[in-house]
Amino acid sequence: MATDSLIAANDFCVYYNVEYTFINSLQEAGLVQITTVNETTYIPETELQKLERMIHLHHDLEINIAGIEAITHLLGRMEEMQENMRILKNQLRIYEQD
Repeated sequence: MATDSLIAANDFCVYYNVEYTFINSLQEAGLVQITTVNETTYIPETELQKLERMIHLHHDLEINIAGIEAITHLLGRMEEMQENMRILKNQLRIYEQD
């Protein structure tokens, strides 16, 4: 498997000054995906933005894993509702033009 779009978890932990156990706990909670290639753990680039947000929640606001899980769930629900509102507004525009 190519590791072009993967970041070594150890490098990530050093750069962000976080313990690997924190990332592993997030992965166990289903909040981020990590990949293992040749006994080395990697983080996909697509997970970086989510992971950075969770690190800030943990460090800056001192929120634990359960709290991060709840916040992530609520943010996901909010994004779904915003998308639904956008769709409904677009549908209403069709009727307003008549």
